[in-house]
Amino acid sequence: MLVIGGGYIAVEFASIFHGLGARTSLLYRGDLFLRGFDQGVREHLKDEFTKKGVDLQFKADIARIDKRLDGSLTATLQDGRVLETDCVFYATGRRPMLDDLGLENVNVALTDKGFVKVDQEYRSSEPSILALGDVIGRVQLTPVALAEGMAVARRLFRPDEYHSVDYQLIPTAVFSLPNIGTVGLSEEQARSAGHQLKIFETRFRPMKLSLGDFHEKTFMKLVVDAVSDKVLGCHMVGPDAGEIIQGIAVALRAGATKRVFDETIGIHPTSAEEFVTLRTPLPA
Repeated sequence: MLVIGGGYIAVEFASIFHGLGARTSLLYRGDLFLRGFDQGVREHLKDEFTKKGVDLQFKADIARIDKRLDGSLTATLQDGRVLETDCVFYATGRRPMLDDLGLENVNVALTDKGFVKVDQEYRSSEPSILALGDVIGRVQLTPVALAEGMAVARRLFRPDEYHSVDYQLIPTAVFSLPNIGTVGLSEEQARSAGHQLKIFETRFRPMKLSLGDFHEKTFMKLVVDAVSDKVLGCHMVGPDAGEIIQGIAVALRAGATKRVFDETIGIHPTSAEEFVTLRTPLPA
């Protein structure tokens, strides 16, 4: 199986195909998959994929695909290398599904990428037509679309309860194996925004994997503003990362500081307790 792409879908399906026993290659034209995620998360997942036997092909792109007489495929790369595979799975991006809606008959403007242009209240350039979710190209996550829909419903039918959607501190997960969970700023984003940082990291083998012949390690990271002590970002790669980060997202939205984390009693024995027992920052 040859999976092409470097985003959520490519990484998740590479995990699925590999887990089902298919010899799997993941090909991405960039230096490293999951652009926009914290660099530590990206590198840790790369290491875990490599340990599991997923063939990672970075800085690579397809030049042509040929079908053999036996039905198998050969994928010729731009650098001349040839990969043999039974199936090619493209996950290189999505376009908004606006086909057959008749938008050509109304005054609905689109962006240069084909998304519907909307204002802060999700009105298109045709005031009677509203749009939200993936077709407006903001944050393409199901819970975000639900929040946008609720905001529109409140504005129209319960205006006294209306509040706009806050696009900051949106938690997200990548259901690769191992899982990724993240909320808030990556280290790179925080530094770019001018924050002085303290970085806390840990890597360990989860207790539930310690009795078997498993070598998977969990990665956890806190990005903390060194001046205010506010936790700016929380990142995890490991079992149940999405479940754990969902709860931590509430704390970050409430403005939790590193001291709040430190003073919170952990639940033992869990992986989650590591987030409240990280004490020593990485050297500056």
